[in-house]
Amino acid sequence: MDAQPVLLDTIPALEAVVGREVALSRWFTIDQARISAFADVTDDHQWIHLDAERAMRESPYGGTVAHGFLTIALLPAMLASAVSLGTARLTVNYGCNKVRFPAAVPAGSRIRGRFTLQAVEPLADCTQLVWLVTMENEAGGKPVCVAEFVMRRY
Repeated sequence: MDAQPVLLDTIPALEAVVGREVALSRWFTIDQARISAFADVTDDHQWIHLDAERAMRESPYGGTVAHGFLTIALLPAMLASAVSLGTARLTVNYGCNKVRFPAAVPAGSRIRGRFTLQAVEPLADCTQLVWLVTMENEAGGKPVCVAEFVMRRY
């Protein structure tokens, strides 16, 4: 059973955890069906994502792997499973300052995100939050994604 999201519903609560890892998302299964669906919606049909036989023969991973952008696209869902920010009029994904994919995500993997709040920045019309996210594969090894995820709460 997945843990309840960590409640950080006020600016003081957020400021109190800056610099600390505050949450761990649920596990997300990255099966071939998800990879194939992502390929279809993004028109990225590279063989390393879709052709299992060729990937077994020719890729360094021994099988198909997820798109890096599929991995990063799961960031908002991972955060939502890990942190409850309470009510806000509007919360938006403002982008990423930096993204790296140190390891591939083989089809059939389960991944999750570790969230460290790096900054709480008051702006004229909202509050900007900067999260350091480290996504890990349940099988271990290097992180599959490390990103600075920026969101704004209005």
